[in-house]
Amino acid sequence: MKHIFIINPAAGKNDGSQKIYDMAEKLRQDHGLDVDCILTQSPGYATEVTRRIAEEGEDVRFYACGGDGTVNEVANGIIGFDNAAMSCIPIGTGNDFLKNFGEDAALFADAENLWDGPQFPLDAIDCNGRIALTIACSGIDARVAADVHKFSANPLLDGKSSYVVSLIVNFLFKGIATHWTLELDGRAVEDDYSLIAVCNGRYYGGGFMPVAEARMNDGVLILNTLVVKKINRRTFIKFVTPYSKGNYTEFPHIAFCSTPQVIHIHSEKPDIVTCLDGESMTNCDVTIRLSDKPLQFFGPVGCNCNKTAR
Repeated sequence: MKHIFIINPAAGKNDGSQKIYDMAEKLRQDHGLDVDCILTQSPGYATEVTRRIAEEGEDVRFYACGGDGTVNEVANGIIGFDNAAMSCIPIGTGNDFLKNFGEDAALFADAENLWDGPQFPLDAIDCNGRIALTIACSGIDARVAADVHKFSANPLLDGKSSYVVSLIVNFLFKGIATHWTLELDGRAVEDDYSLIAVCNGRYYGGGFMPVAEARMNDGVLILNTLVVKKINRRTFIKFVTPYSKGNYTEFPHIAFCSTPQVIHIHSEKPDIVTCLDGESMTNCDVTIRLSDKPLQFFGPVGCNCNKTAR
């Protein structure tokens, strides 16, 4: 079996590549593993290279070394391949995916805890043919996430601080709601929506948790979908903190959660910004459903991707 470390040298405040090289070499020396390291070269590179390797058919374990964006790219490359599995080593600014594992998240920092760890399938969100492992969101939260990268370069800001700054900028200078047609399992309603968060996992935006009940490997063909209608700035300020803790039920007049199989969002113009695990795209039509292909994942012994679920 091959063990391949996909390293994003641009992840985080400092280049963590050497740390990963040393970690990989230690696995080679201590356990005689067939180890290789590949540096990403451009956006989408991790998806291309992992898919190409998975298509060769040999058993392979990938280690996504970066932040949530690197995890997302590797997942898009290997999903559906039974011979390929992935894990992740956090060296990025945002590591929301690992927050789903609770206190076990710290164990992912060392490949010694991963290389022979148990393998299990994870559900994934399919959004216009692209994969998200945790949350696919559209609306002000997606616009905030798309702008986070502008602020994360500031050495004084960590992942959550960058998110908060982006939130303030979007809140003050851009409108909160957008006019869309939202269709849940064929039932369409045209209205103004502030955000739509489709959740397989529980964390995004540096630790915000919109739907605490979401589970990542239940295999059920539904997605926890939180819809927030148009709200003014005063209500938005009151709403953000409960929303970030999964307490949307405190605002039943503006927010509701349902469990559809298919979510479709339509706009008359290409203004739907959708964020998939931190990776953004803009469309006039978005269709979201549970992927029919599971993702093979491995982690430390005893880890649980639903550790923090209610």
